[in-house]
Amino acid sequence: MSRTRIALLAAMALVAGATGTAFAVDPGAAGVAAVPCTVDYKIQNQWSTGFTAAVTITNNSAAKSSWSLKWSYAGNQKVTSGWNAKLSQSGAAVTAANETYNAQLANGGSVSFGFQGSYSGSNAIPATFTLDGVTCNVDDGGPGGPTDPPDPGGPSNRVDNPYSGAKVYVNPEWSANAAAEPGGGRVANQPTGVWLDRIAAINGAGGKMGLRAHLDEALRQKGSGELVVQFVIYNLPGRDCSALASNGELKADEIGRYKTDYIDPIKAILADPKYASLRIVTTVEIDSLPNLVTNTGSRPTAVPQCDVMKANGNYVKGVGYALNKLGDVPNVYNYVDAGHHGWIGWDDNFGPTATIMKEAATAEGATVNDVHGFITNTANYSALKENNFTINDTVAGKSVRESKWVDWNRYLDELSYAQAFRNQLVSAGFNSNIGMLIDTSRNGWGGAARPTGPGATTSVDTYVDGGRYDRRFNAGNWCNQSGAGLGERPQAAPATGIDAYVWMKPPGESDGSSKAIPNDEGKGFDRMCDPTYTGNPRNNNNMSGALPDAPVSGHWFSAQFRQLMQNAYPPLS
Repeated sequence: MSRTRIALLAAMALVAGATGTAFAVDPGAAGVAAVPCTVDYKIQNQWSTGFTAAVTITNNSAAKSSWSLKWSYAGNQKVTSGWNAKLSQSGAAVTAANETYNAQLANGGSVSFGFQGSYSGSNAIPATFTLDGVTCNVDDGGPGGPTDPPDPGGPSNRVDNPYSGAKVYVNPEWSANAAAEPGGGRVANQPTGVWLDRIAAINGAGGKMGLRAHLDEALRQKGSGELVVQFVIYNLPGRDCSALASNGELKADEIGRYKTDYIDPIKAILADPKYASLRIVTTVEIDSLPNLVTNTGSRPTAVPQCDVMKANGNYVKGVGYALNKLGDVPNVYNYVDAGHHGWIGWDDNFGPTATIMKEAATAEGATVNDVHGFITNTANYSALKENNFTINDTVAGKSVRESKWVDWNRYLDELSYAQAFRNQLVSAGFNSNIGMLIDTSRNGWGGAARPTGPGATTSVDTYVDGGRYDRRFNAGNWCNQSGAGLGERPQAAPATGIDAYVWMKPPGESDGSSKAIPNDEGKGFDRMCDPTYTGNPRNNNNMSGALPDAPVSGHWFSAQFRQLMQNAYPPLS
């Protein structure tokens, strides 16, 4: 695989340690010599109407005495000024040519330049770069050229980014629920994830479509083009040890049943040759592995059940088994859940979480080659990008990190967290070509309450609280949040290192019931879903911020869906 946007980006960034540094690449390294050139296009800063970007070119071909890099924008981006290159633009097409002092580009050598630009709407990364007419970041296919490491599961036809050039499956059941709401037709055609949250969901339960029915419908929607279909693999033993609302049907010690009754039947269906033309994306076991870091031991956020799951190892074993078995299917793309910035963004969580993910990805016969990437913010509400303040701002003599909202976290939003955590995962031993997904289904935070600029500089708290888009009481709040809105619509390759923005959590499906409701799905009552609850150490003892009158998790919550549409950002038209 050669990731067309970010080939070798993470490995280079880790070596260079700074944006804009020229990277030296060994042209004889495995997987590099067959790529004539690599381009690292990195958006450094972005605001409502503009951005700055850094570009690094690495030449893996014959030495050059001059060079010219070209790309085209899919949107309305305009280059307004630049440095270390002569930049020109005609329509969507941009050309960057050498200056006299950086014209020489040796074999294996690199050169960097930067620029400032303007945009409106989306600011997607260009899909293709050419250096002197030769396409970069793509294997040249020459005889004897290096190839990707073989997947131990057998032959694979996986592409670089499954979302590029593909439609994404629209679940007809969710679409019907959305369309039945006033104004819901505006989003009823959006793709969402299908949750396999219990064994019965594989064959269909409660009148709902099963896995094969969804795959058959995906083939119908596919037609002659490419199509991604998204499934959430979510049924670990002792599932979600810190949140009762999403506890599952399998007890803590039922790892054998997880393997034989859940993962094995899913793998058998996905491996049916009938579905070989689909690009099947799996989100693997949300809210599991990070719990082993943050909610165990002597931490004030510790939960006894999480200590049980850490001791018996069944989260690690279960995730490893799922990755191994599903990774054997050549057209399956596994993305492991990586929490969100308001959970993992602190120093004592960041590195250890990547480490335990590597442990799981090499357990039960799995290897890192079974992991195509990671997903953040699944079923959560963290804002995609906070534009009204930065982590480096200082107000009234205090850093933004000292504010009650940020609370010493290193990340303000999901985009910065996902990009940084990607590098951390590569450092922990994952392949340098992994991609990230961000769930934007409920993190828009639009509507009348959306700030238009930073808060008052009276104190660091008034500055942050007045300017933040995320209006939760605390970033640890996760259940049916009041004031939330639909976020960015699903789209491919929206930013550096990001394979797609997705709606993995179907908007309008409840996170948990506001009060205890008997059910046969193994789902308990969690006070974090009760709007009268005053909190616990995991949300710094704040009010829960949950909406009232919510049904059991996964069930349709009409009031929430209407709120999400009302507060959508970008707004619905």
